[in-house]
Amino acid sequence: MRKWNRSVAKSPFLVGIVLVAMVALIAVQPADGGELVARIVDADTGKTLAGRVYVEHISAEENSPKWYFVRPSTPTASAIAYKEQWVKMAQSVERHTTVSADSFQVSLPPGNYRITIIRGKEYIPATFDLQLGNDDISRLFRIKRFVDLESLHWFSGETHVHRRISELPNVQLAEDLNVTFPVTYWTINSSKSPDLHPSPLRGQGPSPFGDRQDAGKAMIRIDDTHVMFPRNTEYEIFGIGENRHVLGAVFLLNHKTVFSETMPPVAEIARKAHAEGALLDLDKHNWPWSMMLVPIAKIDLFELANNSIWRTNFGFKSPGSVFPRQWGIQQQPDGLTELGWIQSGLQNYYSLLNCGFKLTPTAGTASGVHPVPLGFGRVYVHLSKGFNADAWLRGLKQGRSFVTTGPILLARINGTYPGETIRSPVGEKAEVVVKGKVVYHEKVDRVELVGTGFVQLLEVSWKQLESGAWEGSFEYQHELTRSSFVAVRTFQISDSGRVRFAHTAPWHVQIGDERIRPFKWEVDFFIGQMEKQIARNREVLDTAALNEFKEALRIYREIQERAIEQ
Repeated sequence: MRKWNRSVAKSPFLVGIVLVAMVALIAVQPADGGELVARIVDADTGKTLAGRVYVEHISAEENSPKWYFVRPSTPTASAIAYKEQWVKMAQSVERHTTVSADSFQVSLPPGNYRITIIRGKEYIPATFDLQLGNDDISRLFRIKRFVDLESLHWFSGETHVHRRISELPNVQLAEDLNVTFPVTYWTINSSKSPDLHPSPLRGQGPSPFGDRQDAGKAMIRIDDTHVMFPRNTEYEIFGIGENRHVLGAVFLLNHKTVFSETMPPVAEIARKAHAEGALLDLDKHNWPWSMMLVPIAKIDLFELANNSIWRTNFGFKSPGSVFPRQWGIQQQPDGLTELGWIQSGLQNYYSLLNCGFKLTPTAGTASGVHPVPLGFGRVYVHLSKGFNADAWLRGLKQGRSFVTTGPILLARINGTYPGETIRSPVGEKAEVVVKGKVVYHEKVDRVELVGTGFVQLLEVSWKQLESGAWEGSFEYQHELTRSSFVAVRTFQISDSGRVRFAHTAPWHVQIGDERIRPFKWEVDFFIGQMEKQIARNREVLDTAALNEFKEALRIYREIQERAIEQ
């Protein structure tokens, strides 16, 4: 383990960027207008906070800048502007600055401005309207905390991170994100080993950040409760040799050695990564090879909140495959809605659980590629003895967790945290008692208990907290007659259709020695996926790689033998 060394961030390249940015800021400082100098403070304690800052010129004329980035006010402060968007989508805009717990400033022309301040998931997002003339002004932006998850022993992380290691001490503290896994090595072609070079996928042009940094295998500690595991690899296969042929992506998280192997095939690489203690993260469920990876690579983590779920407008509407009608996926003429995309991931996850794959949920944003803040989707892991990075990894693998893009969902079943197995004697019903609360700055629309073959809407008792946020309590008793998974989920859907949700990891209910049994139509879907991919890849992949799809097909057909009709 290493303590974060600020000198790591002060490479000549980064210093050059800072100097160029400072010159640019001086050059574009308006002749008219003023300087806004500000700090973010906790409304109750007065403590200066790190956070995320949006500066929107709401009275901007056409062809004038609409978004502004702030800069640090002191030599020891830091501010990092974010405007990455590798796939151009005019309707999906993310322009913000993450600031350290210090003063910051911005030069602005006269006009009306909307300042939005966000800090992680525990503070109520705050918006401030300002009218600026030609005078300088100072402001304290006070934000209200509505839950203290550290005091409840919950600590957050995300597993799909494309921010540079040098950025993370600023960004993790601003987002109050405890654990990250920045992608170090990356490849997009089956014939090329993962390397440190900038990805050619960046639609905004060549990367201004240069090569990624391999900081070694040891964990880097930012402070007592914020760390990064710096050695992680993404295999994201868009080409087989010289031919464009998409398979998809998978992450090796926290491996110890540098992987020079090419992929596919995947099984030997997965075995090596697991032998080093790494976790394998599926990325998105709708990649062509994803349902092969689950049984063949023995995937550990499933991203319930993935890199197509953003704070800004939903962008990727293509489903990527035909989903089972039983999933009830919401769609529009132009493709999936945001809710439909989320539903597709949840339903795919449930079907895999029903097949007996004990995947645990995670979250990843691909911040650094997509228009989304780091940690917008995140996973919270419960640590009864306080923060410990190794214990956090074990808790993530075990599923002692919940995933969220907003609401805080704290639930227990039979007094246990998520990830536990609840056992009942053979021939008896299993009784599960779910009890918990959801806390958010708005009332959520619904809280549900979900399991193999059922969804139960829960009655929620609401009270408004002194902070202005809402706390909803729920308790429900349910009987199960066969082995099942159970989990709790919640949704908040705005009038415009935007979705914020949270979802616990599953509990596993075991009745006697009975295995969990999927529905026949679920396994038919996975079998159909494998048959389609075998035909699609037959003339493209070599024998070893194609045989992995065939082996996955064999496994799903074996599972089908214990499937039941719904």
